[in-house]
Amino acid sequence: MRLGSFIFLLLCCVPASYGDELSICYNYGCSAHGTANLRGAQLSRIRMLFTWVQNAAAERDAIAQAIGLFISFAGQQTPTSNDHGGNVSDDGVDGRMDCIDHAHNATLYLSLMEEHGWLRFHKVLEPVKRAPLLVNDHWAAHIVEQETGQEFVVDSWFFDPGHPAAIFTLDEWKSGAEP
Repeated sequence: MRLGSFIFLLLCCVPASYGDELSICYNYGCSAHGTANLRGAQLSRIRMLFTWVQNAAAERDAIAQAIGLFISFAGQQTPTSNDHGGNVSDDGVDGRMDCIDHAHNATLYLSLMEEHGWLRFHKVLEPVKRAPLLVNDHWAAHIVEQETGQEFVVDSWFFDPGHPAAIFTLDEWKSGAEP
């Protein structure tokens, strides 16, 4: 009877810990949605980035790398692999992502990292917008360093899938910083 209980427990618990299903968006303004099922090996690869992190700066480096991996893994299951950095090179392509899509998805990935306990030095906030010109809104994911209260943005919009995200202080980014 113990073996049967163990097998039942194993079957109930393993699928939940084996992967995460994420609803990502694309095609500008989150007008299309797809599902990315991140599995054990993919999640382990991302988790390993945080294994030896000892401070907030190192955690931001790991976050930048992790966002690139999340985007790459999602692109294996959705048309987002067709995206290119910025908005010019992928106009009209299925899977293209503008800054709204990137901010939404990066916030989702950051929240998953937070839920798994991989973020020890930062908390995830709501996406943030800058508007240096009246018609030039730009969105990005938003985090805060817990110890100092310093706010940062995580911006993957500039790059092709798989490239690490850019991370700026909120003040730098609000002033128009780009990689």
